[in-house]
Amino acid sequence: MITIEHLSKTYRKGAWALLDVSLQFDKGMTGLLGPNGAGKTTLMRILSTLLSPTSGQVRMNGISLGRPEEIRQMIGYLPQHFHIYPQLTGRDYLDYVAAMKGITDRNARLKEISRLLEMVNLQEKADKKVRTYSGGMKQRLGIAQALLGSPDVLIVDEPTSGLDPQERVRFRNVLTRFSINRTVLLSTHIVADIESNCRRIAVMNKGRLVMTGSLAELQACGQGQVWEAVMSPDEFALIDPMSVVSTRTVPEGILCRFISPTAPVEGAFAADPSLEDGYLALLRRDRHA
Repeated sequence: MITIEHLSKTYRKGAWALLDVSLQFDKGMTGLLGPNGAGKTTLMRILSTLLSPTSGQVRMNGISLGRPEEIRQMIGYLPQHFHIYPQLTGRDYLDYVAAMKGITDRNARLKEISRLLEMVNLQEKADKKVRTYSGGMKQRLGIAQALLGSPDVLIVDEPTSGLDPQERVRFRNVLTRFSINRTVLLSTHIVADIESNCRRIAVMNKGRLVMTGSLAELQACGQGQVWEAVMSPDEFALIDPMSVVSTRTVPEGILCRFISPTAPVEGAFAADPSLEDGYLALLRRDRHA
């Protein structure tokens, strides 16, 4: 369990990256959703002991972040950008990380590494140097290093960046299996990353926590806020493109989807919200609050 109480972080010139954030993460997978610049990475770095908060408290399984060595023994962390030694092979890199994590039994270490390489679909490239890896392959290697040692708490920041659709689905399944009886915190700005895997969700915007709850509660934020209208190409060219959240070509013209408290154009009709609609409606409401 992770308990966060009144956590704030300010940088130079008084700019707040986090402001009075209080949260609790239990076992299972929780999605931390928010646009770029919302403060998600700052929160991830604090939880992983890489950054000190300005104020507030964090406890992980009852242990304060003031005891970083104990915290690091129980977490796996995949940062948004992480360093890999390009001269090492993928297998050698994981062996190095495993040794740093205190897995001293070499046979146990190599067995665990082989299992993880297969899990992230890198077994055929395991003995190639990392400098030859594509961006997606490096990301999968990062996922494997975070899972080394089966940590009690897994913290992953924008983990599907650089993955193709098939790899993204595979990664989500890996996280779902791993989250059984463990705490997984998945930070992302992509709604699809949390839609089918997370039981709970927290939404951040501009350093503040704007909502916590279930996916159904987030989706409900879009109730009465979603509209659709079929427009001709000429009509579509005249509307503000920033007011449209999606478009689809239909035989009658262009089907436009809007987030708005009232009908945005003549002839618009109400539509049921998706999870992404609820998220966008929540951010819109927070922006105008």
